Amino acid sequence: MTTLAGTPAPVRPRGGLLRHRDFRLLWAGQTVSAVGSNVTAVALPLVAVAVLDASTFQVAVLTAAAWLPWLLVGLPAGAWVDRVRRRPVMITCDLLSAALFLSVPAAALLDLLTVGQLLVVALGAGLSRVFFETADQVYLPVLLRPDEVPEGNAKLHVTQTASYLVGPGLAGLIAQLAGAVTAVLLDALSFLVSALCLGRIRAVEARPGRPDGATSLRREVLDGLRFVVRDPYLRVLTVFGAASNIGLTGYQAVLVVFLVRSAQLPAGLVGLLIGLASVGGLAGAALATVTARRLGSARALLLAALLTGPPALLIPLAGPGPRVAWLVLGGALVSLGVAVGNVVKGSFRQTYTPHRLLGRVTVSMQLLNYGTIPLAAVLAGALGAAWGPAGAIRLMTAWLALTPLILLVGPLRRRRDLPATPA
Repeated sequence: MTTLAGTPAPVRPRGGLLRHRDFRLLWAGQTVSAVGSNVTAVALPLVAVAVLDASTFQVAVLTAAAWLPWLLVGLPAGAWVDRVRRRPVMITCDLLSAALFLSVPAAALLDLLTVGQLLVVALGAGLSRVFFETADQVYLPVLLRPDEVPEGNAKLHVTQTASYLVGPGLAGLIAQLAGAVTAVLLDALSFLVSALCLGRIRAVEARPGRPDGATSLRREVLDGLRFVVRDPYLRVLTVFGAASNIGLTGYQAVLVVFLVRSAQLPAGLVGLLIGLASVGGLAGAALATVTARRLGSARALLLAALLTGPPALLIPLAGPGPRVAWLVLGGALVSLGVAVGNVVKGSFRQTYTPHRLLGRVTVSMQLLNYGTIPLAAVLAGALGAAWGPAGAIRLMTAWLALTPLILLVGPLRRRRDLPATPA
């Protein structure tokens, strides 16, 4: 067995990370889990709308519940993850998520399923996701050498983005053939596969040491927050991420309701269209490292933001018949920009931040990035209830189109590449 922390990584044989057994297991588990989660991202609202006749606001609150834990426990989760081995945390989170999603088809079989239970499932799965994603962000640069992290992130993001295409389409197909509740069952099984893959990783992670001078969890949380607030690059990327997530989540929270009730599209086509709208992310994830290398990582982030913002204005033009093409075109361009930005930003954060602070820095950024998501979902639900789903989508995409201006405030506009280490 190999001890990961504190020893130099071996030179990778030809074939790169495809020859790295432990990374392949991590990659396989996350790929299966990502497909399952994106099945549920469409299937759970479909269960609420088609099976339980939920309102537009209830469906939006369902989205909010899945992201609320980032606001509730994000900061202490990051400090705690910096203290423990990460792989056992990830396996536990997978098993808890599987149990939660298995409860949905079980309750439906007994005719006991309610919107309240869906909210509890979304909230509990969101809580598991906080700990899993935080641990995962810290685990990857432990498993890989620093020069391998961008390639690892790109590969993980390619399959994550592919799941945005495959998952919704699969959800729609299963919903048409066997019902939306059956699609949720697939997500539960995917978490079990992910846990199995993580359990087969051979490398042993050394237990992290306690930071010098940190006497409490509160002190460690403040250290992570302070690092983000004082760093000009992490600070502006955090604000941009939070602002853009308001627009992204806002229109996505009511998109299923809009397509089913306003555009009157069948469930199978809804999933297919949402999947096709994410296809640009495949190209973005595949090209992110090449783009950053040729243009410079700072310029690649600016280009990604430009693609994420203004093209969103095409999405509200979608409607019945041929007008659904606007959703696919606008969504494909937005997902292209999001994919490039996420790969470059994620790799930068993982290699730029001192490793002892990485868990805390990650959740400090995600507290604001992801913390705006439940607020945006509730806002979009309220706007949808007042002005209809189409009105809510118009407002949210208009906001998203303006967010790239935020990156012009910080030092990014003056650089070709992002720095390798803090000043």
